[in-house]
Amino acid sequence: MGKTVLRIWEAAALLALSFALFVCTWAEAAQEDIAGGLIRLHVIAVSDDANEQAIKLRVRDAVLDALSPMLCGVSDKGEAEASLSEKLGDICAAAEAAAYGRHVTVTLGDELYPTRQYAGFTLPAGEYTSLRVILGNGEGHNWWCVAFPPLCTVEAGVEELASVMGRESFAVISEEEGCEIRLRAVELWGELKMRLANYQKTAGPNQR
Repeated sequence: MGKTVLRIWEAAALLALSFALFVCTWAEAAQEDIAGGLIRLHVIAVSDDANEQAIKLRVRDAVLDALSPMLCGVSDKGEAEASLSEKLGDICAAAEAAAYGRHVTVTLGDELYPTRQYAGFTLPAGEYTSLRVILGNGEGHNWWCVAFPPLCTVEAGVEELASVMGRESFAVISEEEGCEIRLRAVELWGELKMRLANYQKTAGPNQR
């Protein structure tokens, strides 16, 4: 009797583990599909001082003005990424002109983002290609949006976003009927990855 109960629990645990692995694998693939057509913009202030936050917004506006001609007519993420890579110096110069002497660092690469809600859709937590503009040591509150497709200055950008994403991915982020649970699964997976990454950052110095 005892062995039979044990086998039932073993089978249940194996089933639960298999299901969890399936959900994690699916969520990882779904987040990659969602992020695959996007480039995020992340502007980080020197500090939370009110003046520094105001300068951050000035830099944001200058960067958006610089990005507009660079991305005009671009319909593919690869083309957008290539254009931004070639013109990082120009983007940095535009940011520096608005930064009142603050040191500016501009990079283009992968970055973990938290879940962010926009008008008509939600971008789940996870890894995205990111154009980062860091003022000073970047210890203040940040500002982020979607640089490609260019939604930073567009309130109703749902149609433009849908045009660069697959039907299934867009259905998830816009929470179409039946996709709410899918979006939540992707959010939870992305948030878990962020927590693990933050833990590694904080634990790293203590382990050396």
